[in-house]
Amino acid sequence: MVRCWLTVLGLAVGLCVSASERPNVLYVVADDLGYSDLGCFGGEIDTPVLDSLAMNGIRLTQFYNTGRCCPSRAALLTGQYPHRVGLGHMTTNDLGQPGYRGVVSSEAQTIAEVLRAAGYRTFMSGKWHLGTDDPTRHGFEEFYGTLVSAKRFFDAEHLIRLPATRRARKYTDGEFYATDAVTDHALDFLQLSRETPEQPFFLYLAYNAPHFPLHAPPELIKKYRNRYIKGWDRLRDQRLAEMKRLGIVPMETKLSPRSHWQNYGETKTGVNPAWNTLEPSRRLDLARRMAIYAAMVDRMDQQLGRVISDLKASGQLDNTLIIFTSDNGACFEWDPFGFDIVSSNQNILHEGEMLDHMGSAGTFHSLGSGWANACNTPWRLYKHFNHEGGIASPGIVHWPAGLNDKAGTIHHQPAHLIDLMPTAIAVSGADYRGLLPLPGSDVVAELQNGSGDRRLFFEHQGNRAVRDGDWKLVALDDQRWELYNMKTDRTEMDDLSARFPDRVQALSTAWDDWARSNQVTPLPRDLGVKYLKVD
Repeated sequence: MVRCWLTVLGLAVGLCVSASERPNVLYVVADDLGYSDLGCFGGEIDTPVLDSLAMNGIRLTQFYNTGRCCPSRAALLTGQYPHRVGLGHMTTNDLGQPGYRGVVSSEAQTIAEVLRAAGYRTFMSGKWHLGTDDPTRHGFEEFYGTLVSAKRFFDAEHLIRLPATRRARKYTDGEFYATDAVTDHALDFLQLSRETPEQPFFLYLAYNAPHFPLHAPPELIKKYRNRYIKGWDRLRDQRLAEMKRLGIVPMETKLSPRSHWQNYGETKTGVNPAWNTLEPSRRLDLARRMAIYAAMVDRMDQQLGRVISDLKASGQLDNTLIIFTSDNGACFEWDPFGFDIVSSNQNILHEGEMLDHMGSAGTFHSLGSGWANACNTPWRLYKHFNHEGGIASPGIVHWPAGLNDKAGTIHHQPAHLIDLMPTAIAVSGADYRGLLPLPGSDVVAELQNGSGDRRLFFEHQGNRAVRDGDWKLVALDDQRWELYNMKTDRTEMDDLSARFPDRVQALSTAWDDWARSNQVTPLPRDLGVKYLKVD
């Protein structure tokens, strides 16, 4: 039977989907991955699996997130701006306002609910972080992972299996690593889906990596141990040169200055230092942090390779729509040297034998703002912010059966996490009967037919932005609006707000209108530590 659908809420019209030909849908999300970390986006980390998906798919160079993990996951799964469904901030922080309740609204439908009603099998493995205690109450048949943020990569007790009647895999001492375990269970779910071959599947694979704590297998840390000795300044230059060669950014792109940072509670602030001004012992400590981070990304790529190999072996790869991205930019928390004990924001300088213990169970390191700035090359700032370093993610779309003529191309038009729900609806032929209109667009239709003009809006912790065609209006917390031409200055270095006050007024008015209709009520800095709670 051929199931034809009429799109709703402004989506593109005209696709008829055969029930036997409906694609599987695999959405893969990394956690705190920087814009330029992947090889196919200019990075030096070994990511052959994702590079292959990119070379045989489409790279989205202007794919946007919300700037923080919980809001991004809410936007992805519900197709809504996160404030509209109560997750404008973090799941552990109910700020007493409708857009910031810390739990996803009961009004929201998830992709899993919509696709399950359309006959899809629905599975999730990885990080939930939407504030509720059971993803299987939100449309997923099976779940394995963490309900909160990443805390431990070597502790099997940190991840759970749901429904409660299910058993998670057992791991022997020293065998467990969270990235591998998330993949193990994803493969179990794929096998389960093959018991009903007439039903396509939706798998949401939400890796914890490379979120802190920086934990990785020792053999992979050793692989990268000497790769970052020359520091973040050299790395930023190298990455930008490679990004230009690959066509990710225009050849005339200028590298932004080293970004500023502000520590937990905003008691200190500064600018990331030049690498050559640091003491040798500090450089060794920091180089090891980046080595562990790179090892985490490498391992995630390897594990995703197991999923891709499984789909190939089953003959399902060509008709599986895969979209890969990250929930926000790389994490600066909270200064150039990073922290080691999250509860008290301490930094420990590791020397001698202590270096080789970094990244093992029982340690708790963050990357720090200097490396995060490099991971987000060439953009300004990082996770939390609405400048490009916070909200721009690598995007990869792979679907040979549906986008074969686009293989190997690079798409430079804006897209957003809110687009993943409309995309799933469009390719599956599902009906959307949710209470909330969908603000996003079908990514596949945009790739096939070209993108029309659109506006995208952002807010997190008072940081705010609106992207309108080639223009972007953006501001830090309680500071004034800045205006940038994204076509000529995506690194946000030449503020044009004084030259184009009418454009600032028009876009700020549009942002105000959006804020009113989406429960956006940004809060001032004086909430301090409570507002800047680490995740």
